Amino acid sequence: MKNKVVIALGGNALGHDLETQKIAVKNTAKAIVDLIADGNEVVVTHGNGPQVGMINNVFTDYKKNNPGFQHMPLFTCVAMSQAYIGFDLQNALREELNARGIEKPVTCVITQVVVDKEDKAFENPTKPIGPFMTLEEAEACKMEGMDVVEDSGRGYRRVVASPKPIEIVEISTIKKLIKEGEVVIACGGGGVPVLKGEKEYEGIDAVIDKDFASSVLAEQLEADKLVVLTAVEKVAINFGKENEEWLSEMSVEEAKKFSDQGEFAPGSMLPKVEAASMFASSKEGRESLITSLEKAAEGLKGLTGTVIRK
Repeated sequence: MKNKVVIALGGNALGHDLETQKIAVKNTAKAIVDLIADGNEVVVTHGNGPQVGMINNVFTDYKKNNPGFQHMPLFTCVAMSQAYIGFDLQNALREELNARGIEKPVTCVITQVVVDKEDKAFENPTKPIGPFMTLEEAEACKMEGMDVVEDSGRGYRRVVASPKPIEIVEISTIKKLIKEGEVVIACGGGGVPVLKGEKEYEGIDAVIDKDFASSVLAEQLEADKLVVLTAVEKVAINFGKENEEWLSEMSVEEAKKFSDQGEFAPGSMLPKVEAASMFASSKEGRESLITSLEKAAEGLKGLTGTVIRK
């Protein structure tokens, strides 16, 4: 039976600059096409940390040298990063599919993701973006309505909120592409954060966690499995200690218990476990898998990785 699978790529699958990205996506494409060759219907999501930071910094530097230049919104930089990464990733996937004689189109969708303007995250922005600034530069950013904090004596940095995703704007388009047999790349960098108005969507500067966005996408697509890729083969408790234990499976309840006990690092494994649990608990029969890119195909066959189920 063919599974509909959403694969959330970790940052290590994409490289950190133009050259390393081109190399990284070729290796990534091989692992993804392995899943397609096994008969899975695949939708790919990805992070954008280094890439969106690079794009944002370029515009920040340009504004310094061109004072009349309007500030480039972060949500626009996210959209740019989706196209920048998607271009290389879809070409690498298409090349690998063709090399194996698999006729499947690949499409990257610039994806908007709705957030709630009342989300508590907007009351306390904590996600640092952009370069370090002097006090004078920080004050100028504040005058433009940005949130800025002092960073451990190293200077000042802009911070933005990281709200939870609610829904995928382009979901109907993505569904139609999947129905036509396409491999879809969507929700890059967690998606372009937008607020839903009565007649249109309005971009807002924020950073959406790509694993949570992937979970929402998987739920709206009625996927069978969500695969969250990371640097390790399995999730561990007591990580780095003598009683370290690598887990082959967890119930949603166990995942919450371990999370509450502080077993998973915030900003690292914790959001992956939480996002995986969110999808697994959304409907009977749904499962999430956390594993490495290299082990994804084995993981979907039940041979490795950490499975989270209701």
